[in-house]
Parts: sequence; structure tokens; C-alpha cells
Amino acid sequence: MPVRVDDVMQLLCHVSQEKGMKAAVKHSGRGALVAGATAFLGGLMGGPPGIAVGGALGGLLGAWMNSGQFRPVPQILLELPPTEQQKLYDEAMDILKRLDWTDVVQLTALVMGNASLQQKLAGVVMNYLSRELRAEIQYGE
Repeated sequence: MPVRVDDVMQLLCHVSQEKGMKAAVKHSGRGALVAGATAFLGGLMGGPPGIAVGGALGGLLGAWMNSGQFRPVPQILLELPPTEQQKLYDEAMDILKRLDWTDVVQLTALVMGNASLQQKLAGVVMNYLSRELRAEIQYGE
């Protein structure tokens, strides 16, 4: 029986929810854009002193935009584009390929009954989020 990407994504969401995983995805590009835009607008409105003031305010605004926006990992995983879900699926299947199951319910039961598998899959999710999305991971409720 072919394994569906959606089934493995549901499993990863369940594991990350049980572990209480949250992640803050850094949007440094967006922060830099805000800082540059406010410096530009400051320059248009106030000349050289306006550039300095606009850049400082934009830098603060950009830093604020990137700080502490933790979201539940299952929400982040479900919002991934299909190509990114496929990457995560491929990594998870390296761990799951030796298991024998018929549906996502049985697969979830097998994994949730094995602490080692849970830890390995949580590690796959954590490594993926850190590497691909440059996210900061947090555990607990």
C-alpha cells in the first residue's frame, strides 16, 4: 500500500502536538525591507536627518516584527507548500520504512507506543524547521 504524504504529515503533527512544540519562524527579509522602506521615506520627508530617524525607527519595527511569534508546529506543518511537505515526508520515511501498518490510525498508534520513534520523528521535525525555515523551537505548553 503506498504511503500518502498527508498521512505522514498527520503523524508528524500529532507527535509535535504531544511534545508541545512551538516554533518562531524568522522573517529577516521582511524586517530588512521595513527598515529600508522607512529609511527611504524618512529621507524623502526629512533629508539626511530623516534617513537616520527613519532607519532607526524601521530597524526597531523590523526587530519587533521578528521577535517572539511562536506558533504551534502542527499549524506550521500544515501550511507548508506541497514540495516542502514532500521533503519532510522523505526524511520521516527513512525512520518509518521498516514499520508495517495499514492506515494512519495504526501508524499513529505504533509510533505513540514507542518513545524512541517519537523522539526520532520529533528530531526530524525540529531539524527540518531549524534548517529549512530557520525557526526557533520551543517545547512545552
